[in-house]
Amino acid sequence: MGIARSTYYDKPAVSVDDTALVETMVTISESFEAYGYRRMQAALRHRGFVVNHKKIRRLMRDHDLQPRRRRRFVATTNGDHDLPIFPNLAKGMIPDGPNQLWVADITCVAVTTSLCERKPKDVIRSQSAATSPPDCASRYRTTDSPSARA
Repeated sequence: MGIARSTYYDKPAVSVDDTALVETMVTISESFEAYGYRRMQAALRHRGFVVNHKKIRRLMRDHDLQPRRRRRFVATTNGDHDLPIFPNLAKGMIPDGPNQLWVADITCVAVTTSLCERKPKDVIRSQSAATSPPDCASRYRTTDSPSARA
């Protein structure tokens, strides 16, 4: 015959129609608007479309099917109280040198256990803990203190 044996056994590549693929991608993205190209590819594969991820990315970009990013809102300030709210004195100030504007952030962290019960690895028990009152400052000392080196 004059042709290679692999030509007979070679299957022609079945190209997926882009319009049917895009319509399916639109229905998936309407149901799941946060799906990116990886989840979109898994959903398409589940529906019987086997498509390269590069083609999915290109079609999503061309047809404006980019995922909506989930923005998680974390409330960091509780402004619903009757306490006075102090004005921001540094709001309109533009410092043009050092030591002109000093700011501080006071963050209150809830601790479920007392600080004396939690021992970091670099904290050792002092020698006078049995005779001193049970507050944290006198009960433990750090290894960097001068009395710990002696």
